[in-house]
Amino acid sequence: MDNRKELFENAPVRKAVLTMAIPTIISMLVVVVYNMADTYFIGKTNDEMQVAAVSLATPVFMLFMALGNLFGIGGCSAISRALGEKNTKRAAKISSFCCYSSIGVGLIMILIFMTCMDFILKIIQASPNTIDYAREYLTYVAIGAPFIMFATAFGNIVRGEGATKISMAGNLIGTVVNIILDPIMILALDMGVKGAAIATVIGNVFATLFYIGYFIFKKDTALSIKLKDFSAGENIAKVVLAIGIPASLNNVLMSVANILLNNVLGKYGDIPVAGMGVAMKANMLAILLQIGLCTGIQPLIGYSYGAGNSKRLKAVFKFTALCAVIMGTTLTILLAIARNGIIGSFIDKPDVVEIGVKMMMALQISCPVVGILFLCVNTLQGMGKALPSLILTLSRQGVAFIPMLYIMDHLFGLDGVIYAQGTADFISIIIALCITYTVIKKMDRSREEAVTNG
Repeated sequence: MDNRKELFENAPVRKAVLTMAIPTIISMLVVVVYNMADTYFIGKTNDEMQVAAVSLATPVFMLFMALGNLFGIGGCSAISRALGEKNTKRAAKISSFCCYSSIGVGLIMILIFMTCMDFILKIIQASPNTIDYAREYLTYVAIGAPFIMFATAFGNIVRGEGATKISMAGNLIGTVVNIILDPIMILALDMGVKGAAIATVIGNVFATLFYIGYFIFKKDTALSIKLKDFSAGENIAKVVLAIGIPASLNNVLMSVANILLNNVLGKYGDIPVAGMGVAMKANMLAILLQIGLCTGIQPLIGYSYGAGNSKRLKAVFKFTALCAVIMGTTLTILLAIARNGIIGSFIDKPDVVEIGVKMMMALQISCPVVGILFLCVNTLQGMGKALPSLILTLSRQGVAFIPMLYIMDHLFGLDGVIYAQGTADFISIIIALCITYTVIKKMDRSREEAVTNG
């Protein structure tokens, strides 16, 4: 804990940001591979209907990730601020609350999915060609909901005390297990989408066991999963949910937006749905690595804010913004150069590859600067600013994307649908910069008034 305290308080900003962000970036790279694996190996069946089914089911799977992030990101923010205030007992209670809450919600999700599967398949508008595949995939993923939510939550929770390498290791274990099992179950055992779902669940089981082992054997952690430390009082549930709900809502809105996107694409046929599914998997590389960078520095922001160190907070923000733009630009160039090979590696269907390449390039138009949006969101979450964080969460996939999807579909047809996300991203970035600038300036004024009055 002493080394982590030194990192949070006194280490040069560049070193602190890179130390916190690099493991999280690697974790996100692992998530990219994790998400691509299912699509890649299912694509090797050369059955575009199975690829389309996974594309339709992915937004529902993201709902489980969203509920995990409800406790993970909310808990991480609350824990880092508690540690900044030197309140280790509160950090332990927050950790235990997030542990049992994520498991409980996961059990509720099993019940909901087992009783409402037909309704869920209707919502995602699975076609007669894809409905059986989508049902198989979602049934097995739903059974693993408690493990998915716990692993997602604690990949974030442990970062709250600076244990970014532990977070990275948990993600890596889950992904390696998934990748090993995918070709065995999908291809060798000819289980298709069912095999992909089972591999995903088993990967999350292994990640869950790793995080539990961390708490059993790690002696100097400030966190806890002991039932005796569980508490929703002392505003613990409130502070976790205040940040967790906007963070989770972002994932929920992404799921809703993807469902609506698939619904709009569906009127152009199953091929565009499959093409967009592959393009979005490829685009994850640019998006998730930038999210990893910005998520990694959230504990630094929270600790600095909790300690009242606005100078360090702003320095972390500025350096991370520079890194985000450099990273986004570099990834965009690399993906543009390799676009045909990337899309073609997923499925050997010329019509799917052709439209998938076009969709991937459209998704890339905002990638050089979209990291600024993620930085603003994570800065506000780290500071515990629930309302501004909620507004930014609503902007990208709600206020901006959903209206742009239907407007551009009406005006430009399929081409408009393809470019809706990039257009929405630019709108959201402008909103994010305005809100974050206002919040930081208000923080500075409050600190100055406190010094003057003190």
